[in-house]
Amino acid sequence: MQITAQMVKELRGATSAGILDCRKALVATDGDFDRAVDHLREKGLAQAAKRMSREAHDGLVVSYIHAGGRIGALVEVNCETDFVARTTEYRSLVDEIAMQVAAMAPRYIKRDDVPPAVVEHEREVYRARTLEEGKPERIVDHIVDGRMEKFYSEVCLLEQEYIRDSGKTIAELIKETIATMGENIVVRRFVRFALGEGEE
Repeated sequence: MQITAQMVKELRGATSAGILDCRKALVATDGDFDRAVDHLREKGLAQAAKRMSREAHDGLVVSYIHAGGRIGALVEVNCETDFVARTTEYRSLVDEIAMQVAAMAPRYIKRDDVPPAVVEHEREVYRARTLEEGKPERIVDHIVDGRMEKFYSEVCLLEQEYIRDSGKTIAELIKETIATMGENIVVRRFVRFALGEGEE
């Protein structure tokens, strides 16, 4: 059975699980909506979304220094309890996020963090480029929207492809860990340093 975008959207609306997880659940259950919901519940992914609204004030600050000491990252990732913060699984997740920041140089955590002036500037640049390419006026906005999605996937940590698995985003990686750990997990802040960066 062909799995359509609408089927994925409906399952996501019902469970709040990630898009990729919803698609996999529908494939695994041959498109059966109810069985797909059960499939996600068994994996704990449907509940993960509910946990994401809970307060997270504990956690870890972790650093990652790339080989050679030319690039480094410092991240704060919060969870709900000190117990979870001390687990190997949690520490591993935070280490992976720090490595992601060092490797992929995100500028923001999520798209809501991108200043409106930056969004407007990017849209103007993409619009001018699209018109210069000779695209028909009626489809320019659609093309610009697509290019903005790519922009967000490059500059927003949670929307970046995970460097160890391009089939999932950092947001999906975190949601999987929430499902496993049973607690909300939030990337609070990060900073990245590159040797010589910012020098005139």
